[in-house]
Amino acid sequence: MKYRELQAVAERLNGFEHITRARRVEENTIEIVFDKTHAYRFDMTRGHSTVYKAPSKRPAQGFNAPFDTLLHSLLSGGKLFKAEVERNDRILRLHVASRSAYKSRRTILQLEFTGRHTNAILLDEENRILEALRHIDAQSSFRVVRPGVILQPLPPRKQKYEATEETIAPEEIDTVLETRFAVFEKQRLEALKKQHIQRIEKKIETIARAINALPDETQLKKEAEIYTHYATLVLANLHRIEPYNKVLETVDFEGNRIVIPLPESIKPARMGDYYFNLAKRARNKAANVHIERDNLMEKKAFYENIAYALAQAKTLYDIELLAPKRGKARRKKEKFKEGELFWIEDYKVMVGRNARENQALLKAAKSNDIWMHVRDIPGSHVIIRTDKQNLPDTVLQAAAKLCADFSTDKPGNYLVDYTKRKFVKIQEGAHVEYDKYQTIPVLKEGVEIRE
Repeated sequence: MKYRELQAVAERLNGFEHITRARRVEENTIEIVFDKTHAYRFDMTRGHSTVYKAPSKRPAQGFNAPFDTLLHSLLSGGKLFKAEVERNDRILRLHVASRSAYKSRRTILQLEFTGRHTNAILLDEENRILEALRHIDAQSSFRVVRPGVILQPLPPRKQKYEATEETIAPEEIDTVLETRFAVFEKQRLEALKKQHIQRIEKKIETIARAINALPDETQLKKEAEIYTHYATLVLANLHRIEPYNKVLETVDFEGNRIVIPLPESIKPARMGDYYFNLAKRARNKAANVHIERDNLMEKKAFYENIAYALAQAKTLYDIELLAPKRGKARRKKEKFKEGELFWIEDYKVMVGRNARENQALLKAAKSNDIWMHVRDIPGSHVIIRTDKQNLPDTVLQAAAKLCADFSTDKPGNYLVDYTKRKFVKIQEGAHVEYDKYQTIPVLKEGVEIRE
């Protein structure tokens, strides 16, 4: 972030009176909405810190660290007194009068666009740290950044910005920041698409290998017949088998010579049971291999639908819905095994990847959880954990789009039905009947339209 640009941002912000909302929308990005309609994003990524102007949109996942709690409580609804840039350094300070039910207090949000020192810090009027995006201890830096500590100034810069940078008028800065955001989002969107699609394609390849490695049903049936034949012949010739024999050479009931292996670990008296058990396992595998193949094929189709949806994504919000950053860690923490786990605005969303997982989710869902399914299409069941709360419409709309993404990649108009789990009755397997439902229309036109 250039010094002159930051000065123009400060002058532009001084034209606003109130902060409508302040929140973190990405790991290192803070969104502040001024006077209800003007949203600015402060990207505090080390080495790439900058400011964007972009439409405000609720993040797919919320942030609930102490910094986020204070940022919201101290700045949202507050009055902006002054925005200033520290002399000869890229530090933007917002002076805000935060209001509560009891008193008004002054708070400073200090945004430091300073390379390795990049940070967002909440301060009181005495420059005492209330909270920070990044805590820094004495072992890492001479400048400790922790709650309760007086914030020390950064060393003065030797180079002066005035001589090297062109002045930007405050009325022009919005156009600069909007253009920068459009370029940034396009580049990042394509990079994230490529990254996540490659990850999904690896899963698809793994499943395809598992499908190819499944035993042949006809071969398993032949093995079962052979083992049954061995078991019958072993029992008929049990009196001839000695403990030290490694094979049984005999003739079958049709007079054909046959050699039967005799495992050393199996006693002669148990040899018949050994081959009968092998025959039983082979028959069971033959009977169930098609079920496993169907499950794997359904799971493969599920990930192919996700890959398709990622390829058609238009915004970073879409990517975050389909591939949440913290999904893997939270999945491990919750020991979730059946299906895929997603979060929409911090609501837990569970998705079945095949019929077996759909059935497991239905059984595990609570009575007031929301169940979703695309009408008249075999596909993923979606369960939204509500904890008896009323879901925001934004969550329902986003979940309906995901439900369609998971179930099909064909263009068209789809109806996603949803109701409470207690109104869903399991008929057979994952087939259900449901009542007291509502419907959300979802449009897919080759490239899905996402609003």
